[in-house]
Amino acid sequence: MHGPNPPLPLPTDRLQFAMPPMHESVEDERRHRKERLAGALRIFGRNGFEDGVSGHITARDPEFSDCFWVNPFGMPFKHVTVSDLVLANQDGQVVEGRYHVNQAAFTVHAQVHAARPDVVAVAHCHSVHGRAVAALGDLIDPITQESCAFYEDLALYDTYTGVTVDAGEGRRIAAALGSRKALVLRNHGLLTVGDSVDAAAWWFLSLERSCQVQLMAKAAGRPVLIDHKQAVATREQLGGDLVAWINYQPLWQDITRGEPDLLS
Repeated sequence: MHGPNPPLPLPTDRLQFAMPPMHESVEDERRHRKERLAGALRIFGRNGFEDGVSGHITARDPEFSDCFWVNPFGMPFKHVTVSDLVLANQDGQVVEGRYHVNQAAFTVHAQVHAARPDVVAVAHCHSVHGRAVAALGDLIDPITQESCAFYEDLALYDTYTGVTVDAGEGRRIAAALGSRKALVLRNHGLLTVGDSVDAAAWWFLSLERSCQVQLMAKAAGRPVLIDHKQAVATREQLGGDLVAWINYQPLWQDITRGEPDLLS
C-alpha cells in the first residue's frame, strides 16, 4: 500500500522575505531613517556600547544631504525616541531638535559623510572589545566566517591625537577609511558605515563581536587563518550592505516589539 502523498512545496512568491523598503516621499524616507536610528541606538544601549557621553550614530537626511540626524548629547541610548533625535548641519549646528550634539564626535561623522556621499549612516562607539583591539593597533584577521566580511575592507587609523575637535582631523580619519566600510581608530575604538542605518549598525555589531572572538582566540592559542582566496570569496558573499541589512532585521523586530515607545 502507498502512503499519503507528501505535501507539495509552496510557491516561493507566497513566502515572506523582508527587503529594504521603497519610499513614496522624502517625508516617508526621513521617518524611516529616524525610526531605524532610534532603534539602533537602543540596540547599542542594550549591548553596552555607550561610555558616558561617548558614542554616536548619524543618519543623512534624505532631502538635505549635508544635514544629519544624531542622538541627543547626554541622553542614554536606551531612552532615545524618534522625537528626541537632533538634526545638525555639517558644521554641527542644530537646525531641528531640542538638544545639543557632541561637537567632537560630530566633527568626525560630518567629515566621513562629506567624503562618502554613498554613505547614509556612520556608527562610532567606544565598545570594550573594539577598544582592546584598537589599543593593540590591530586589524581583524580572517579567522571566522564573520570576520571575513571585513577582509581587506577594514582600515587602521594609525595615530592618536586626543579628543577630535577640528575638521582637519575628521578629514584625515575619513581619508583613512577611504572606500571601506569600517575603521579601527588606534587607542580609540571602531567606526563603521553603511548605505542604511541598518547596515552601519550591523557592521558595528559584527565588528565588535569579531574583535571579541579574535582576542579570545589569540589568548587561547594561535588562530588558524582562512586563506586569501576563501576569505575574499566569503567577503563577496557576506560583506555587502544588503546582506548586512538582512542580518539586522531580527534585531529590528526584537527592539520594536519589545520597546515600541522608541517610535514615539
